[in-house]
Amino acid sequence: MLEGYIQDLKKEFSGYNTQKLVKDILAGLTVAAVALPLALAFGVSSGADAGAGLITAIIAGLFIGVLSGASYQISGPTGAMSAILIGLSQTYGLQGVFIASFLSGCLLFLASLFKFGRLVSFIPTSVIVGFTSGIAIIIALGQIDNFFGTNSMGSNALEKLWSYTSLGFTPHLATVFFGVLVVVIMLVWPKKWGQYFPSSLAGIIIALTLQLFLQFDIQEVGTIPSTLFPEARLSITNIRLHELTQLMIPAISIAALGMIESLLCGASAGKMKNEKLNADRELMAQGIGNMLIPLFGGVPATAAIARTSVAIKSGGQTRLVSVFHSFVLLISMFLLGPLMSKIPLSALAGVLMMTAWRMNEWHEIKAIFNNRVKTNISQYLVTMLATIIFDLTIAIVIGIMISMILFVLNNSHLHITVTSVDQNRVRKSLNHSHEGTRIIYLSGPIFFGTQEQVIQAYDQLDSKTDAIIFSMRGVPSIDDSGIHELFDIVDRCKQDHRYIILSGVQENVLCQMERHHFIEYIGGDHLCWDTITALELLDMIYEGEL
Repeated sequence: MLEGYIQDLKKEFSGYNTQKLVKDILAGLTVAAVALPLALAFGVSSGADAGAGLITAIIAGLFIGVLSGASYQISGPTGAMSAILIGLSQTYGLQGVFIASFLSGCLLFLASLFKFGRLVSFIPTSVIVGFTSGIAIIIALGQIDNFFGTNSMGSNALEKLWSYTSLGFTPHLATVFFGVLVVVIMLVWPKKWGQYFPSSLAGIIIALTLQLFLQFDIQEVGTIPSTLFPEARLSITNIRLHELTQLMIPAISIAALGMIESLLCGASAGKMKNEKLNADRELMAQGIGNMLIPLFGGVPATAAIARTSVAIKSGGQTRLVSVFHSFVLLISMFLLGPLMSKIPLSALAGVLMMTAWRMNEWHEIKAIFNNRVKTNISQYLVTMLATIIFDLTIAIVIGIMISMILFVLNNSHLHITVTSVDQNRVRKSLNHSHEGTRIIYLSGPIFFGTQEQVIQAYDQLDSKTDAIIFSMRGVPSIDDSGIHELFDIVDRCKQDHRYIILSGVQENVLCQMERHHFIEYIGGDHLCWDTITALELLDMIYEGEL
């Protein structure tokens, strides 16, 4: 992996010159403009503070960006991750978040060593879309208090929403004003302007300016640290064994989400830049980054498609874009900290509300419902609801399980056709009429879910049947239950004095039959390449040659 990394760096920086350096610097400035409001917002929404989000973006940009599996990945705090962390911080506090982040980094590092990167490709698109929609809803529901200036109770978004029925819901007008202001600005901001100045940053600046002049009595972001080593950070020496065991499940959730987000971001951005992501190296970079970030007081990070796509569209050439974006954020933290501390909290909530809306892959959702494929619609809805109701990792597992079950159901049909011998269709002349011969055509897998259909087809044969040819060219697989069913059919053929021949058995099916000693039981001379050969074999049997 190290040799591959060095080779990719040489290729990436081959012919690097001042012109490319300028492009990287400008792209880094643009990405930082997008990342700044998001880092502040995701830091707050994760249950930490705006400073933690800013530190996360800085450290992730430096370490993960440099070690990344591609030249274009920009990592930092994300909305999806904040949806996990808010509940975790309420239950275990910030130290719990730091420990879980460190553990998730260890898990991601191990995942890279065991080459788990390709596992993400097994997750169906409709499950990913449902997962993303569920996260978007969690983010939006989690920002209701900050957006409206209300108070709620509960450990998750649904409980908080339900608590309004008993606590009441009385919006604070000044707070709502700033939230709505930012949403409106982000909605009406021209796309052409957005290429040079992000709408989220414009909304935050306008809201901050008004608050500095009007001085409304509302919640503000609060103190922004002027150091990369704040008091609230992970101390490895203070970690206790019982904390590690308690936080292992949340750490798995964080690691799973980090893997999914980072690799999907890399796959999507890779198409934009025509550069393939090294999935396992990306996981190693994410692992190292998430082990380091809590030591600086940051929250878990993943690759972010919003920032990554901006880096590519802004003309970024190399992974130095991520480094330059971190330096700009670091300078902003030191120079603009006092100003950023005055940003209305509801303004950040407005940014997150719009982010949640835009997170939904509306074109994919529209395609899922327009195509009217029940399987895809079920996968989408089940995953989305499971994401809202349960833990995010559980939601992914449920979505994949539902997908597997639906796939099995949709592909487990065994089509059976029973016909008599049509002499007109047989190209070779036969010595017998074969009036008592029945050909049973099988198409589909024979397993525990379809085995009864085979015996039912046998039961429906008339009493004149004296020979059966099972045409199995359309059977791609068979399990032990299906083979045991064939054993029973062979036994019944012996009792009913019927000849049985199998034709067109595929190699993997034949292999399974040999493992279960079925070929020995039926006899190797009862297997033929095709139905014509099977009929010729019956001729020989009738004539006493076999």
